[in-house]
Amino acid sequence: MVQKTDNLPMWVYLAFSVIETRKGALWLIGSSVVFSVYCVPWGRIFTNQDWIMKIFLINDWSWFAMMIPVILWYWISLRWMDRNSKWTDSAHQKD
Repeated sequence: MVQKTDNLPMWVYLAFSVIETRKGALWLIGSSVVFSVYCVPWGRIFTNQDWIMKIFLINDWSWFAMMIPVILWYWISLRWMDRNSKWTDSAHQKD
């Protein structure tokens, strides 16, 4: 887990408080991107396809709109951690 120190910003700590490695942070960002793609209201885009309406249940842009700032927050937090070498030595992995 990321250890809270005096020079670690709260917004970075909140993003990765239970993430142990850089690889774990990348998995979090990747899964957020995949979920964001699912959150696109595909049923409104492809109105002639009934199977799309059954698979993609989201019918508005609110979830997608919420996920974009979350992904940016995770990405900026990852960049901060990389630039300040805040991954612990035991958990630091080259990806």
